[in-house]
Amino acid sequence: MTQLLIGILLWSLTHLFPAAASDFRSRLITKLGENPYKGIFTLLMALSIYLIISGWKASIPELVYLPPAWGRHVTALLVLIGFVLFVAPYPPNNFKRILRHPQLTGMVCWGVGHLLANGDSKSLILFGGLALWAVVQMIFLNRRDGDWVRPGKVSLKKDMIPVLIGVVAYLVVISAHQWLFGVSPVA
Repeated sequence: MTQLLIGILLWSLTHLFPAAASDFRSRLITKLGENPYKGIFTLLMALSIYLIISGWKASIPELVYLPPAWGRHVTALLVLIGFVLFVAPYPPNNFKRILRHPQLTGMVCWGVGHLLANGDSKSLILFGGLALWAVVQMIFLNRRDGDWVRPGKVSLKKDMIPVLIGVVAYLVVISAHQWLFGVSPVA
């Protein structure tokens, strides 16, 4: 469980660093150069993902709470919303007019959704940890970036791009979930 927790902390701190310490980050980039900085960031991300995956596999879950009976149904909806919002920052769409941080909001939906279906210790660390990181990340980004200027309204047709990509990605992951993670979300 320690390895999983270290992976989540490394992921969180590495991502929080640019938002929480932007002046120090700028000085570090000036000193190291942009590509070496990006290289270090990428290595830390790869290490955190390795620690999360290997820590998850090595952890023996203990029941922390009983998820509600309706949790699995809400999980499906929240994870689908999470997939759509995860791709929403990229193409022009109206999601970005409603949510300042659609991708991070999607991560919160994904994490909370999984917590409604899983009540074990390693799920609490993984899904709760990443959802908490996303909330804290939004707070730091809002402080760093100041007032939010909402993007202009675009055609509703443009909203279909993240919806379609999100739905397709969701269906692919649902179909491969048993193979990828050893758990069927539809059983």
